[in-house]
Amino acid sequence: MISIEEALHTIQDQEFTSAPITSTVSDSLGSYLAQEIYAPFDIPSFDNSAMDGYAVCGVGKSYTVIGEIAAGDTGMHQLKPGEAMRIFTGGRTPINCTAVVMQEKTKVNGQVLELEEEITEGKNIRRKGEELAKGQLVFEKGHAISPGTIGLLNSIGRVNVDVFEKPTVRIIATGDELVKPGSELKEGQIYASNGETISGALKSYGFACKEHIQIQDDYPSILQGIKNCLDSSDVLLLSGGISVGEYDFVKKALEENGVEEVFYKVFQKPGKPLFFGRKENKCVFGLPGNPASSLTCFYVYVLPLLQKMAGGHGTGLRRVFIPLQHSFEMKSDRPSFLKAHLSGKEVSILDGQGSSMIHSMANGNALVYLKRPASLEKGDLVECLLF
Repeated sequence: MISIEEALHTIQDQEFTSAPITSTVSDSLGSYLAQEIYAPFDIPSFDNSAMDGYAVCGVGKSYTVIGEIAAGDTGMHQLKPGEAMRIFTGGRTPINCTAVVMQEKTKVNGQVLELEEEITEGKNIRRKGEELAKGQLVFEKGHAISPGTIGLLNSIGRVNVDVFEKPTVRIIATGDELVKPGSELKEGQIYASNGETISGALKSYGFACKEHIQIQDDYPSILQGIKNCLDSSDVLLLSGGISVGEYDFVKKALEENGVEEVFYKVFQKPGKPLFFGRKENKCVFGLPGNPASSLTCFYVYVLPLLQKMAGGHGTGLRRVFIPLQHSFEMKSDRPSFLKAHLSGKEVSILDGQGSSMIHSMANGNALVYLKRPASLEKGDLVECLLF
């Protein structure tokens, strides 16, 4: 059994060769850049107005309005001292423009513009190259593509971009007790949820489950199912059957399929019976069968590995220290990930911390990580992993 820190360091130490592919910018969300991106021109590419108002020339109290400039107007307009032009947000400011005065600070009578505020040179003008200069580094290789990234790539005219190919992920859920939602539930059975839960977690971080299958606790079936999925996956996630019960066949089936154990069992709560192994460039996680344990292990261990395989830095969930909203007694002898809810500037540890209890995970948006038994008071800072 290893510590949480050892397990995370082991994940970070894994080396992969990620192949670059060309993707359209619109389809690149959640991918990691396989190239550096430089600004092909100044942004903005011309001086323009930051708001609706009047472009004025010179410092005064009144001006003569000589025309209008709309956003997208490609003409080259020019002002003389004492002149003004109506201008709209994004419109190119005319030559000799001293400032743009917001329309709420003006009065217009015919062609005469009167100001209700003092002129400050350059006010409300977005200067050429103010955001990015031509040739400036915009994104480094390995940058995670977010909606904001897509917006900026579009603004510099990019249609395609080189990204690292994402790993192919498959999920196997094991258990005789599992039945599909919608089926009749008999005594002793439960509805299967882990496959869809992990598949949804993958999707929320820009990855996809190629396939998820359900196999009963039958050794030949598990053995063959693992073989089939390994042949067509970069990452295989197994849910259940990884502990030490008489029907827990997963670990033995992995070994027989040539998967080498990297670590097995982590000193933590929940999720102690966690398995991580490799077969050449393929990675395998044996996740606990309990729903909250399975999802917690995905967030803490699987996500950073997927990010690294996809060309990212593998940082996983964002970690911050946040004041506790209430007192709390930590009694477990194992470091624990506790389901929690962040609201405003404080975090609450939720009821229902059992490894089988998914309702508190569904109502939470964070995990509080406590390393040792402690009596915590309201306002104490605790480490939080944010979903």
